[in-house]
Amino acid sequence: MKTYINTGNKDTRSGFGAGLTELGKTNENVVALCADLTGSLKMDEFKSNHPERFFQVGIAEANMIGMAAGMTIGGKIPFTGTFANFSTGRVYDQIRQSVAYSGKNVKICASHAGITLGEDGATHQILEDIGLMKMLPGMTVINTCDYNQTKAATLAIAEHDGPVYLRFGRPKVANFTPEDQTFEIGKAVRLTEGTDVTIIATGHLVWEALEAAKALNIKGISAEVINIHTIKPLDSEAILKSVAKTGCVVTTEEHNYLGGLGESVARILSENRPTPQEFVATQDTFGESGTPAQLMEKYGLNSDAIVSASEKVLNRK
Repeated sequence: MKTYINTGNKDTRSGFGAGLTELGKTNENVVALCADLTGSLKMDEFKSNHPERFFQVGIAEANMIGMAAGMTIGGKIPFTGTFANFSTGRVYDQIRQSVAYSGKNVKICASHAGITLGEDGATHQILEDIGLMKMLPGMTVINTCDYNQTKAATLAIAEHDGPVYLRFGRPKVANFTPEDQTFEIGKAVRLTEGTDVTIIATGHLVWEALEAAKALNIKGISAEVINIHTIKPLDSEAILKSVAKTGCVVTTEEHNYLGGLGESVARILSENRPTPQEFVATQDTFGESGTPAQLMEKYGLNSDAIVSASEKVLNRK
């Protein structure tokens, strides 16, 4: 099976920062707004290079979304930055009314998503944001897996006309996708070919899926791993092509199994090709305080959980 090399752990939020810095140099219409978390969102360099295009709104997330929507009317491409919880749950009405309903070209960039926010605990973690955002008509939803892919996605969404939710995280994770990649919105990436089980992963769980595929291979089980970086629009063609070959699927995400990637995949399968499916995700619960590694272990969001789910779904074929 194809193997991937971790070139060094890096946080995906820094990939966003690097992409925004590059956009500042190449696209004069790009502006950035932050809700008092410039350092956490890695927006410092953009701020230093382009102070006239950076707007610190303070702890006023709803106002930030409204300002961003207004800026699009003048042809600007606003990138908003704060934690995923504050980017969605706190400002859902403003996003729905001022951005999605109006079709504004706002890029909602959300760091510290999922439980890997860690020690700050359940009040700052969010495991419902993918569901919230994918239900909004016209909203593109992207959840990247490593530093390189996050940087590439940040560059790509600036060229996309319409509202985007870009979700990434806080901890340093494996960086394994190509540095020079072209990010195609809505196009899944098949990382390994397999014949026994399809593993569909997003975000931080993509690397865990690759680790699970290696463990399964040792057991004589051939796993096909697909990186779904774009949850909406979903690449149904890639999903259906894979499950037609394997006959079963495991979906894995750092999100509630209600409303996340897994449910989107289940809809595609029910409409086109009913297939046994197992979900690796949080089970209708809030998070808690702990290190990212401790929380991923407790909530069953790692390669071991993916291996177990794969073996379970194989027995249902």
